[in-house]
Amino acid sequence: MSRRPVDQVLLVDDNPTNLQVLYKTLEGASYTLLAARDGEQALSIAKLALPSLILLDIMMPGIDGFEVCRRLKADAQTRGIPVIFLSALTDTEAIVKGFALGAVDYISKPFQGDEVRARVRTQLRIHRLEMELSRRNVELEDENQQILGAVAEGIFSLHRDLRIRSLNPQAEKLVERSLKDCVGETLFSLLSLEQQEDEVIEAISSGRVWRAEQLAATSPSGKKLTVELFCAPLEGDKRVVVIRDITNWLESQHALQAAQDELMHQRQHLAHMERLSTGGEMAAGIAHEVNQPLTAVTNYVRVAQRFLENTPLDKDKLTEVLEKIVVQSQRASDVIQRLRGYIRKPTGEGRIPLDLNTVMQEVVMLAEVDARINGVDISFEPTPDLPATMADDVQVQQIGLNLIRNGMEAMRDAPKDFGGVKVRTYREGDDVGFTVEDRGCGLSAEMEEKLFAPFVTTKEGGMGVGLSICQAIVQAHGGSIGYRPNPAGGAIFYCQFPIRS
Repeated sequence: MSRRPVDQVLLVDDNPTNLQVLYKTLEGASYTLLAARDGEQALSIAKLALPSLILLDIMMPGIDGFEVCRRLKADAQTRGIPVIFLSALTDTEAIVKGFALGAVDYISKPFQGDEVRARVRTQLRIHRLEMELSRRNVELEDENQQILGAVAEGIFSLHRDLRIRSLNPQAEKLVERSLKDCVGETLFSLLSLEQQEDEVIEAISSGRVWRAEQLAATSPSGKKLTVELFCAPLEGDKRVVVIRDITNWLESQHALQAAQDELMHQRQHLAHMERLSTGGEMAAGIAHEVNQPLTAVTNYVRVAQRFLENTPLDKDKLTEVLEKIVVQSQRASDVIQRLRGYIRKPTGEGRIPLDLNTVMQEVVMLAEVDARINGVDISFEPTPDLPATMADDVQVQQIGLNLIRNGMEAMRDAPKDFGGVKVRTYREGDDVGFTVEDRGCGLSAEMEEKLFAPFVTTKEGGMGVGLSICQAIVQAHGGSIGYRPNPAGGAIFYCQFPIRS
């Protein structure tokens, strides 16, 4: 028994870190992995090795990914190799250009392992099917049979009364009969439709053009199918019916959707775990913030008890003490509610209209607990009349708190006159956003390059997932997040979202 050849996958990226991430992602999947650091090297390897799939970065020095793809598709030897583009570019124009050049798919950076593996498996499976279909076409001797056998659809030529005149090999498979056993039989005596059969029969009989995208059908052996059906008139009383079995395709779509849903669930779970971790790190400050008003409540209760022992009872003073108890209780409750709101799991309500000024004010109030512990001031400068954006409030809070706490960490040993961490909201064109500015030690050039990569951190004991989670959240909202050096020293991080349409 012959074994199927091992698929070769060519990875092309000028960034060694990206190549390493891709290699680690795919190395356990029984592929032969090839690597290229630039466009020229990629073209050379592709021509020599003829890989089954190419994962191609767009932004490269010299020959960029678009030009590499164009040259591959212009060469008869390499034009059949499927290309998946890799890029941090998210604008529609770049994506459309990639598909116009012949790319079969597009993966956004930063890479998500499950998504990369799922897309590679899908495209390799499609490539294998295409190669097999091509091989079968070559083997067919009759030119007409080549044309009919090459299509995935079953093609039936019928009389007006639905009796079969001829059919192609794919149609034979659908009805599980050979051509000689089908001629003269009516189509739906061989392939039973579970719905709209009368409507289909009327359309064929009358010579109408008719199409149905999903119909439930049953083969002669009882196999349940889902099919696409198209019928049209031919010369005289002849009719053509094209039926495509989409059962496996639908199963693949459902499996892909399930994988995407699971990936989204895992992303949300990781984001929630990061929020819980942040809450744990803030526990000492939260305890201190709550303990102060609770201590005050205890003292006021004792005073109230003494007032109750006095005769006559001084109701005015007792009322004043009770009002102070309410104020301190509310103060403790506010701290707890802010923390609960931050670490809660998503409710499933999705994105809602958000005022960034309100959200960032809440984040700053929550971060003030850490600010007092670290001895770093926080200031907030809202921009008036800021338009709303559509976003998940908990996720936006997570981004804001992460950036603010990073800024406080950077300024822990900074002089008092440096002014602390500054938070500002702003509007820029069709986006609204916020900046977090610190005057800490700033970032090295090496750190800038891999700033949003997962598991990269300068914090002792840190997981290194905070900024990568923030980037994933922002990109899912159609926004952007980034860094620029602070002219006064330190760092400025910005995060922005589209204005609600």
